[in-house]
Amino acid sequence: MKIKLEIIYKTPKGTEGTFSSDEMNPEKALLLAEDLERTGRIKSMTFYDNHDTTWMLKELRKYVNSVEDEPHNIVVFFDGGFDVETKNSGLGCVIYYEQGGKQFRIRKNALVEELNTNGEAEYAAMHLAVTELEFMGVHHIPVIFTGDSQGVINQMNDEWPCYEEELLRWISRIEKKIDGLGITPEYKSIPRKKNREADHLATQALNGVDVFSNSEVG
Repeated sequence: MKIKLEIIYKTPKGTEGTFSSDEMNPEKALLLAEDLERTGRIKSMTFYDNHDTTWMLKELRKYVNSVEDEPHNIVVFFDGGFDVETKNSGLGCVIYYEQGGKQFRIRKNALVEELNTNGEAEYAAMHLAVTELEFMGVHHIPVIFTGDSQGVINQMNDEWPCYEEELLRWISRIEKKIDGLGITPEYKSIPRKKNREADHLATQALNGVDVFSNSEVG
């Protein structure tokens, strides 16, 4: 979830001005808000998330405290590759998240034999990521899913129609699992060069290299 902070500032002589911040994560918004509050010159303070929901300071403080020890601020990268000669698919996903005031990264891949196209591999890679979120205990929070397949992203956003039965089944599986976890998804298309980690994991899977790691970053 991203938060914008809007304040009405009042000088000692009574001059007022309204100021709005860029988007930031809830923890940073709360830190800035509490610092501004200590000036004693804030007439009003309102927060808006990226779903246009309005938050007050005490509500944001309660939210930040409630998620501090759970995985949050999650960004998922996924990629799938299909080898036409072997008919094997390589799936890769990278999950960045924060927990306990630290940032972590999960890297995971898988080799799958029963798929038929690269499109299926892309959806299977997203499904792999959602399954990993389930193992992490992620629930009832926003999650950003990023991939370099414009077709997959636009279909998940309902911007492009999908006519292939097998892909529709993958979409249904993914949406059912996301709904069951109470996740609010946001799907973003990125250039291939920004998806190198997930792409490399998919390639490693095709080459028979199993990868799973969960480590602190930053």
